[in-house]
Amino acid sequence: MAVLKILTYPEKSLSQPSVKVNNADGAGIDDEIKKLIVNMGETMFTAPGVGLAAPQIGVNKRILVYNSNAVNPDDDGSKQEFTALINPEIIAASGSIVSEKEACLSVLDYSADVKRYEKVTVKALNIEGIKIEFDAEGILAVIMQHEIDHLDGILFIDRISVLKRAMYKKKLKKNLDDQ
Repeated sequence: MAVLKILTYPEKSLSQPSVKVNNADGAGIDDEIKKLIVNMGETMFTAPGVGLAAPQIGVNKRILVYNSNAVNPDDDGSKQEFTALINPEIIAASGSIVSEKEACLSVLDYSADVKRYEKVTVKALNIEGIKIEFDAEGILAVIMQHEIDHLDGILFIDRISVLKRAMYKKKLKKNLDDQ
């Protein structure tokens, strides 16, 4: 297992859509993909975060991992179990919530309120190449939308006001200039 480098904004590759994993009857989910997924899980927990998409570590594939216990309010973080989704897509969405202080491992030192769907239905393959479909609401719905956005080349700062985004970019530029 290995902890991988997480790319950060303004890395251009973060704004590129990812390509599907070839999944003819699960054949595309080989040992290399499984090793990548394990490394993504370790990287996510080390960061620490609740989700991580392959583009964040420089891999242009539609793969994400998330903390399986993130929805449990009693989770103390001692169980480092993650779930992997391959070629995930949101096939239905309803309701509206504000994800308060949403943050990202690829957007350093910044959080913002982001309007999200309250409930989503996700279709994907699991690590064994089996088709799955599930409903997510609350924090899990936010995680799904945030990570699938990464697979589509969208960062959460692309979903906030132009003014707030400009303020973040100005702060980032100042921090980079000071280094």
